[in-house]
Amino acid sequence: MVKGRSIPSPDPRANQLLASLPEPDYEDLAAKLERVPMPLGMAVYESGGAQGFVYFPADSIVSLLYVLEDGASTEIAVTGNEGLVGIALFMGGESTPSRAVVQSAGHGYRVRGAILKKLFESSGNVQHLLLRFTQALITQMTQTAVCNRHHAVDQQLCRWLLLMLDRLDSSEVLMTQELIANMLGVRREGVTEAAGKLQAEGLIEYRRGRIRVLDRHRLEARVCECYSVVKREYDRLLARPEAALAAPARA
Repeated sequence: MVKGRSIPSPDPRANQLLASLPEPDYEDLAAKLERVPMPLGMAVYESGGAQGFVYFPADSIVSLLYVLEDGASTEIAVTGNEGLVGIALFMGGESTPSRAVVQSAGHGYRVRGAILKKLFESSGNVQHLLLRFTQALITQMTQTAVCNRHHAVDQQLCRWLLLMLDRLDSSEVLMTQELIANMLGVRREGVTEAAGKLQAEGLIEYRRGRIRVLDRHRLEARVCECYSVVKREYDRLLARPEAALAAPARA
């Protein structure tokens, strides 16, 4: 991950969706992609605002948040290099009630929504792949809602950490307890207590806005079922590039 160091920007195919495209479709899209920095806190789009671009994170992570009228927000999904941000632009909408904010800095690639929509409509390969990603994203959103309603804060924190680790090249997550509380939609005191439990059990080490996972295997044993449900669905739908190749050919 890019964390303030001078590291060469990743290739577009660092994004798994772009890497999964058959060569003709990839070449069509690659010529129109624009590499962009995605700094921490960048608003990729705002709730209800017009969306002009679709973003493909390469080594960054974007949090999708639902914002209430009083300004409170809760994370409903995260997207890293396994996917894209801006499904409304090829699913028939121009805006969405959620907000998208970069929660782990890096780079990504963007393309105008109209360009991707045209390719989505003309290429069966692209359509098949993007619909599979959309299905996986909906699963994550649904399971997040279930988890936030039925599971303890320490289990939610385990799920959130594992989802982050799946999208990072590191065992360390840069995030304050206050921001995690905002993501989970709980009080900061709840996150403090949950992090304390996991640290006492030797699963994580927390200090100065940094959480380092010490034992991922035990963290996976500690987490609720929601993490495995989401991971299995992403693996089933997206971890098989040949699925895209087997899709209908360009119309």
